[in-house]
Amino acid sequence: QVQLVESGGGLAKSGGSLRLSCAVSGFTLDSKTIGWFRQAPGKEREGISCITRVEGTTYYADSVKGRFTISRDNAKNTVYLQMDSLKPEDTAVYYCAVLTVFMGDYLDKAGYDYWGQGTQVTVSS
Repeated sequence: QVQLVESGGGLAKSGGSLRLSCAVSGFTLDSKTIGWFRQAPGKEREGISCITRVEGTTYYADSVKGRFTISRDNAKNTVYLQMDSLKPEDTAVYYCAVLTVFMGDYLDKAGYDYWGQGTQVTVSS
C-alpha cells in the first residue's frame, strides 16, 4: 500500500541547514506529484514545495523560495527537501504527501493524501 515516511528533522541554528527525506513505497516515485508541508503550533498546515510527476517541475511558497530546494531520487524512491538559511519561523512539523486531486494550486493541501507521520524541525535564534 501507499506509504510515506519522513526523516531528517532535528535542531538547527538560525542560518543553518537541514535535509529532510520522504521515502515512499507502494508506487513509482515519478508517477506522482509529491508535496512538502509544514505545521507550526497553533497554525494551519501550509504547503511549501512540491515536485510534479514525470517532468519534475518544482514549486515553492514565497516563504521558502530561494532557501529551500526540493529534489527526488527515483532509484531510491525518495524525495528530499534541502533547507538552507533556516530561520526560527521555519520551526514546525514537516510532512510529505501525495497529490491525488489537483485543486488548481499545487501547494493546496486539500488535494493531497497519504500523509506521512511528520518530522520535527526546530530552529533556534
